[in-house]
Amino acid sequence: MRTCPGWIRLALLIAFTLAMTGQARAAAEPEEHHAHMHQAAGASPRAPLFNNLGTYHRAITTKSPQAQRYFDQGMRLMWGFNLEEAQRSFEEASRLDSTCAMCAWGVAFSLGPHINLPGIPERTRPAFHAAEKAVSLESGASDVERALIDAMAKRYCDPPPADPKGQYALDSTYAAAMKEVAARFPDDNDVLALYVEGLMDLHPWDYWTSDGTEQPWTPEIVGDLEKILARDPNHPGANHYYIHAVEASPHPEKALPSADRLRDLMPGAGHLVHMPAHIYERIGRYDDAVTANRKAVESDRAYAAMAKPQGFYHMYMSHNSHFLSWTYMVQGRSAEAIRASRAAAALVSPEMARTMQGTDFFIAEPMFAMARFGKWEDLLKEPAPPEGLPYMRGIWHYTRGLAQTAKGQVDEAQSSRDSLAAIRDATPEDAIEDLNSAKALLTIALDLLSGEIAFKRGDKDEAVRLLQEAVKGEDATRYSEAADWIYPARHHLGKALLAAGRAPEAEAVYRDDLKLNPENGWSLFGLAQSLRAQEKMAEAAEVEARFKRAWAKADVKITASAF
Repeated sequence: MRTCPGWIRLALLIAFTLAMTGQARAAAEPEEHHAHMHQAAGASPRAPLFNNLGTYHRAITTKSPQAQRYFDQGMRLMWGFNLEEAQRSFEEASRLDSTCAMCAWGVAFSLGPHINLPGIPERTRPAFHAAEKAVSLESGASDVERALIDAMAKRYCDPPPADPKGQYALDSTYAAAMKEVAARFPDDNDVLALYVEGLMDLHPWDYWTSDGTEQPWTPEIVGDLEKILARDPNHPGANHYYIHAVEASPHPEKALPSADRLRDLMPGAGHLVHMPAHIYERIGRYDDAVTANRKAVESDRAYAAMAKPQGFYHMYMSHNSHFLSWTYMVQGRSAEAIRASRAAAALVSPEMARTMQGTDFFIAEPMFAMARFGKWEDLLKEPAPPEGLPYMRGIWHYTRGLAQTAKGQVDEAQSSRDSLAAIRDATPEDAIEDLNSAKALLTIALDLLSGEIAFKRGDKDEAVRLLQEAVKGEDATRYSEAADWIYPARHHLGKALLAAGRAPEAEAVYRDDLKLNPENGWSLFGLAQSLRAQEKMAEAAEVEARFKRAWAKADVKITASAF
């Protein structure tokens, strides 16, 4: 079984966040009327109706038109990964029609395991009872509704499983049941999308190997999603899932039509507004990635002002700014990158990160952004992170060591390097940052800093060897967007190779990076330098023209591929 330990840690964050906010924001009534949200007549103030979530509709057995509206909204929110707001919508639908079996099914669905949120007892226990309620009401439901309800009932038990293996067994049973439902109702796009989601939940973020080979379960996922999109190109769930299914593949451009459709399909669902960036970034359309993330930030800011979300959705909100900062870094937009990184960090408090280790990568991002742009004085003024955040403290020593090295303070840099090494060595093997091993990420940092120090001391061969180790470590990380190691180690390696007079090797390094990060200005600049060093003037001129286009919105001038 392959699981996603980084998100297991984030799953536990739900319980912590609920404790901090007083249990699932029991009453978050909007303070004023907003144009794109209105209150349904007779509805609980805890469950607003939004009119900016697109037109998706699935007719269900209900005697209440208003319950139908809330059910549709719940499904739209589920397609957009806003689980808690979806739960509220399904609960309101169930309140409006206490005989509605699918409304109870929706509550169970919203509380269940998810690609980014494995099943945890705080959620699966109430999901079990919601599924039981749906079963008790299914006599009046349609055939397909009864099939969906019966499958959902197999996803939970009470008491919940004692470990992830037990939950995986339930998830597998549910996926198998949904496969049968999809076979019984082959023309139902929603049923097929729900089956695909169940299959993806069994293998979160594990659809392609690091060398681009598909996993055994991937062809079925991709094929079923393509079947849905051929019949209904605007299906919000299928478009969303398809991006995740192919973004790590050798051909992410296959999801470009889905990315383009999601830009405007559900403008009030910030995560769906953001999703096109996952493809745009992979194919080098950085301006479009910036636009998608900026719109997502705006969408979620408006949503948060009205609905005051609590719990896991804050991670998606932080992810937008985190991704935006990453893209700004690629484009050389230093001021905007640093500002966006601080916005991402602001959504994850030190208390939250300290309690749930594995989330401090968000609040470490400003240090990465400053290091990316050589803001050495600012980094040296950066206060030490509080105790209890080992990864963040490691990155603090790393970026501080880079600043000291750049300023010629080699002894101080060595001390920072030794502090980083001590933190790396003390990091447990199972400690996770997002989708990757914290120890592996800190090892990349250690190799990079050690390489920079060696170069400063004049040992160019040792510097290159250490930087090559950093590249190997980065290549071994699991795919994630934004990347868990924020900026490519190849940028440091290429710079060192050029300075060591090894231009052909530098050229190869930059070309490799451009395969991974198409048309990024840092590697285009280094590639042009390496070509000129080999007197390949015509080719260098062509690459320099590409660099100028890539760097058109930059606010920094660079003399190498890394500061």
